[in-house]
Amino acid sequence: MEDLIEIRWHGRGGQGAKTASLLLADAAFNTGKYIQGFPEYGPERMGAPITAYNRISTSPITIHSNIYEPDYVVVVDDTLLESVDVTAGLKETGAIVINTTRSEDYLKSVLKGYKGDIYTIDARKISQEALGKYFPNTPMLAAIVKVSKIMTDEALLEDMQGSFKHKFAKKPEVIEGNMKALEMALKEVKKI
Repeated sequence: MEDLIEIRWHGRGGQGAKTASLLLADAAFNTGKYIQGFPEYGPERMGAPITAYNRISTSPITIHSNIYEPDYVVVVDDTLLESVDVTAGLKETGAIVINTTRSEDYLKSVLKGYKGDIYTIDARKISQEALGKYFPNTPMLAAIVKVSKIMTDEALLEDMQGSFKHKFAKKPEVIEGNMKALEMALKEVKKI
């Protein structure tokens, strides 16, 4: 499958990496793509490292396994950089997107010589400004869409508006903040 895009998410339990991977799958599906979005389960608990995955394609997906050589990696929590090999199998033609304010030198040192593109975003600042709390998954969702070009910014925003209206039907006050977080993240993700 030439057009298959594979994404691996690294986060900690409770940060929303699994939710973001499922939202990405739904949004890609709504743009007419074939999708898979799934977590890797183990003894997850709040704060423990977790992994989630996405496969997105314009053709039917016949692979049903974990992703070992992703095109993109999303790191929701930069404390994982020193304890998890986040670049394992990551294609140099892809990219890694990290929620961090750490220096370029630090990132290059912990990424074990990864030669592909490295993008950063301060999802903490964005979520606190837009939502009043630390929910990194919404900005990270926008960041991976921007970097991978799975869909246009407009398609993401339109789909998420509908998704959030459904998801937050009983809490409509959080829709505006989540939309603002997406919009900010699309503008603030940067390549180092």
